[in-house]
Amino acid sequence: MQESTPSLKISEKDNLWVALKDLMPGQQVITDDESFNLTEKIPAKHKFAGQDFSAGDLAYMYGVLVGEATCPIQAGDRITIENLIHRSAEFSSSEEPKSWTSPSTKKWKNRTFLGYKRSDGSAGTANYWLVVPLVFCENGNIEILKRSMTKALGFEKRSQYESFAEDLAKAYQNGDSPVNVSLSGENTARPSPIFPNIDGVKFLTHGLGCGETRGISNELCGLLAGYACNPNVAGITVLSLGCQHAQVSILEEEISRRCETFDKPLLVFEQQKYPSEREMLENAIRQTFENLAKANLQQRSEVPLSKLCLGMECGASDGFSGISANPCIGHVADLTVGLNGRVILSEFPELCGVEQEIVNRCESMEIGNRFIKIMRNYEERVKEAGSGFHMNPSPGNVKDGLITDAIKSAGAARKGGTSPVVDVFDYPGWVKKDGLSLLCTAGNDVESTTAMAGAGANLTLFSTGLGTPTGNPISPVIKISSNTKTANSFKEYIDFDTGSIIEGTESVESLAEKLLDEVISYASGIKKTKADLQGRDDFLPWKRGMSL
Repeated sequence: MQESTPSLKISEKDNLWVALKDLMPGQQVITDDESFNLTEKIPAKHKFAGQDFSAGDLAYMYGVLVGEATCPIQAGDRITIENLIHRSAEFSSSEEPKSWTSPSTKKWKNRTFLGYKRSDGSAGTANYWLVVPLVFCENGNIEILKRSMTKALGFEKRSQYESFAEDLAKAYQNGDSPVNVSLSGENTARPSPIFPNIDGVKFLTHGLGCGETRGISNELCGLLAGYACNPNVAGITVLSLGCQHAQVSILEEEISRRCETFDKPLLVFEQQKYPSEREMLENAIRQTFENLAKANLQQRSEVPLSKLCLGMECGASDGFSGISANPCIGHVADLTVGLNGRVILSEFPELCGVEQEIVNRCESMEIGNRFIKIMRNYEERVKEAGSGFHMNPSPGNVKDGLITDAIKSAGAARKGGTSPVVDVFDYPGWVKKDGLSLLCTAGNDVESTTAMAGAGANLTLFSTGLGTPTGNPISPVIKISSNTKTANSFKEYIDFDTGSIIEGTESVESLAEKLLDEVISYASGIKKTKADLQGRDDFLPWKRGMSL
């Protein structure tokens, strides 16, 4: 196909095109069987009509139904929320035969990463210790432990902004003008930790555990159990008040459901059983320190790539995400599956419009029907809350060309690759099979990333078009930009740039192979993600029914 403008028609079935650069009125688009002129300016990332539409005509992109025209649209017109609304195809159970050919993995057949081997056969890409509350009442004590232990253990990192604020304070005290004080330097390097084989002690807080429904409290216990079982975690310190909904016994039961042979240190301190808060905190610090010393004895060793479990995420998406970053991540997903590793795809609102494709990829009808059931139940709960999947695109998404949820979803789903779906499970579940699994989560990227870490992901590949600082306490987040502009403006957080795909200088497949090499470096602890270096430990449990 020849075209005279820097634009893209992704699938032969499509009647919407994507502008790869800012296009001006009058520029001509030439196809194999027709040509048309653009009627108005089409900003980069936005879509324009590849044919004339009447009101009610259907729009296609990525080869799937993504919208319905609300008024006549001329070929070359810009697609907006004023002329196109969300529309997605119906879906049903399928017995379609499954066939899939893995991309060549010969290059990585004998590759390994340096990980931490666990007794259950899994392997961590890091060695963290967790300190968590079962209820928000203990958040204050978590902060006390954090202030007490972080510096003492050598994990404190001084921000350049702290130094800047101190310089401003000194200038004020000396009678100098603050305008003469400038921000300079970088974050101060972390002091040498006394436990070099511990990648960090992570202190988590949240607002749950009591007061909400018992279901939400039980799901919190399941999520925390997943964090305890995650192979990146060496042990866990738990603070409990005692009277809350989220009981220690529920946490222990959820741990056993995920790992029957769980043998990591689980240190529980229930405040109402102690004569004083001081005594509880003293014991918590001492026992945590003692167990950190034991966990520090383990060192990294060579582990096959089949032990990787990757979470696939996107956030602050733009009109290029589905063309560059997401398919690049998707090819890494296929390579990982081909190497007998595990991949988790979540965010069910962002599978709206591609449900039939997902069903057709399910390894069995039972798995496909499970996906349909969970998807429809979720959508009904969204409607009951007065919302809908069609409201998923954020204002930022819309501004950057993701006009309908189906357009957003069709691009977002590409980060799951093309391999068969081997399992589908609900939040807060646990991945049990090699291959691609689907986890039902909210569309919120932090809630979803939090959930995938709790499902066993030991690394997260996170695509972004507009830029986001999101990280995770235990599953390092590799941030992948859809375009070079964002990679430069968000350089403090972007780890990998796929803008060369948009520019046409590199293919999805070749760039994905480079990304997998980078993944191995992060898995081995050779490189640290930008989010980790910036101290982004974002932890946000999903409150089902309240957050959609």
